[in-house]
Amino acid sequence: MTPQELLLEVFCLVDDELQAPEFRRVRRAGPRPTLADSEVITIELVGEFWKLDADRDLFRHFRQHYAREFPALARVHRTTFARQAANLWRVKQLLQRRLAERAAAGEPVWLVDSLPVEACKFARATFCKRFAGEADYGYDHGIKRTFYGFRLHLRASRDGVIRAYELAPARAADKTVLPELAPPPGTTGIGDRAYYDPALAEELAAGGVRLLAPYRHKSKDPDPKRSARLSAVRYRLEAVNGQLAERYRIKRTWAKDLWHLQHRVIRKVLSHTVMAEVALRHGFPPLQFDRLRPAA
Repeated sequence: MTPQELLLEVFCLVDDELQAPEFRRVRRAGPRPTLADSEVITIELVGEFWKLDADRDLFRHFRQHYAREFPALARVHRTTFARQAANLWRVKQLLQRRLAERAAAGEPVWLVDSLPVEACKFARATFCKRFAGEADYGYDHGIKRTFYGFRLHLRASRDGVIRAYELAPARAADKTVLPELAPPPGTTGIGDRAYYDPALAEELAAGGVRLLAPYRHKSKDPDPKRSARLSAVRYRLEAVNGQLAERYRIKRTWAKDLWHLQHRVIRKVLSHTVMAEVALRHGFPPLQFDRLRPAA
């Protein structure tokens, strides 16, 4: 798939979805923007997929190389583009939820995990004024060190389509954030050892949700074979975490305040969901992004 083909497919997907009544109610008044909302969102999502996560780099790249695909971009200032993109955060949030629900409709099993999102470099954490009272210290098991920031909690289908997400302070335990991911009744969730909590499992069971997790302490695990089977099922979510960390650079999503940080996270998650949808439309597994041939 060429870059132009990917842009066209993502634009058609986004533009078709934005015709739904729920999106028409979001933008009710105001002058008609020079760039259509579907064009702005397409540029953001494909740009994120191409590792252009800074607004300045994103705007310059598309204005220089894709002026034919987006002719109105030449008449828009970078700050106007960035402001319009940020103001569409609610549209992108609804769009991600809509695509995820459709892709994973009827799927009775979901996977849950979290990954760190740094607020700043650890050496600056003691005097960093950003996110005061919002960010916190946590432990990154991947690199085995403490970090300062947040954790992005994910609930995904077995195929790797993100169905729900929540940004919480790094110190918040995975099992305490799980109810906020709204697992639907009649489904079964699989997590790692951090989600082992008989009280939480009982609470979720009362709402029709079954939670499976290995025993908290590996050395005292009464059923290692069961734990190994659960780990084998949830490996797909590790691939999702890896894509968000490597391709989308979500672990270091620098922002000046929580509102902008949440917007960056929303568009990265939406880009991941849209690319999974494009892969499925072409008959690929949803996480095989390399087969979509990112721009050179």
